Amino acid sequence: MARIDLKNVFKSYGDNPATIRDVSLNIGENEFCVFVGPSGCGKSTLLRMVAGLETINQGELLIGGVKMNDVEPAQRGVAMVFQSYALFPHMTVFENMAFGMRLSKTPEAQVLQRVNEAARILQLGPLLERLPKALSGGQRQRVAIGRAIVRQPGVFLFDEPLSNLDAALRVQTRFEIAKIHRDFGKASTVYVTHDQVEAMTLADRIVLLNTGEAVQRDGSVAQFGPPLELYHRPRNKFVAGFIGSPKMNFIDGTLESASTELATVRLVQGELLQIRVNASALAVGSAVSLGLRPEDAEVGTATQHVLRTVQWQERLGESTYLYLDSGTPSDPWVVKAPGNAFARAGERVAVSLPPQHLHLFDAQGRAVERTVANEDLLLSAAMA
Repeated sequence: MARIDLKNVFKSYGDNPATIRDVSLNIGENEFCVFVGPSGCGKSTLLRMVAGLETINQGELLIGGVKMNDVEPAQRGVAMVFQSYALFPHMTVFENMAFGMRLSKTPEAQVLQRVNEAARILQLGPLLERLPKALSGGQRQRVAIGRAIVRQPGVFLFDEPLSNLDAALRVQTRFEIAKIHRDFGKASTVYVTHDQVEAMTLADRIVLLNTGEAVQRDGSVAQFGPPLELYHRPRNKFVAGFIGSPKMNFIDGTLESASTELATVRLVQGELLQIRVNASALAVGSAVSLGLRPEDAEVGTATQHVLRTVQWQERLGESTYLYLDSGTPSDPWVVKAPGNAFARAGERVAVSLPPQHLHLFDAQGRAVERTVANEDLLLSAAMA
């Protein structure tokens, strides 16, 4: 097993602004850490720096407490699974999995034992004599994973391994990767994806990477923590908008009053709403944004509600998503309602906005501390 430490790591190409800026992470032994973010945020670049396939311009990388900046990839004790399977087409499944060990002169008895054990775990036993062209996409990906497993590395690195698979196969292979991590509990795993569902379901902790100007202003890491922490306690609007599907609804307004327990905000449409946050540091009259998860809103009147017009609906069986007029045609509010809910386009509906479920962001997009004690206790228990 191997701990991974990145200390103030930078990466840039030529005179261009830094692609990776001031990244400091501690990924523990036997931890499943997922790098996630929008296209172009540098998540694969960061993974390749851990693997030794990209140089580090500034900062330090340590694996198992040993500095690795100038260590060759083959000497780092890592095994990488790429987005493309990269299997040798003229070799059988067994030969593909055994190739690296034979190249390093591993005794043949040990090669046979490791390949058979990996094949058993990955359910590849009946396929060992087949060529890659006779395998499905999911089977090829399992072979690529098996090729990494047999090396018995201290660190597994996965670079978007499921992006070439169809939806059903992605779910199945995701389960297999989680099982592999559990079965091979001695290795740490770093996994890159653009799919937040993969990140939420697989990760012990998530690294959400910034993109664009935010990288140069705030560094590459938008937030690092357990999945439920990023979901329930986003550090800023970028995190809140990226984590969650459908994404969090944002509502612009002006701060009318503030205390250590409660804030009152007037929406651009004129309604007054209360939010359970400590807004004492904000100036009354300043511009703010409210945030609300689709599942936290309720259709129907309550002490605190607003009226909005239905634009259209998605009926998914177990639930119905209502898309409501937000004042911005390209960015409607989304409310998750029961599966039997029905509302016609153009209909006005009351939407309840509970104060304890609302988030508040200042004019710079920074989250204001929430004061919902019961939810914090439940969240801490879930993350324990």
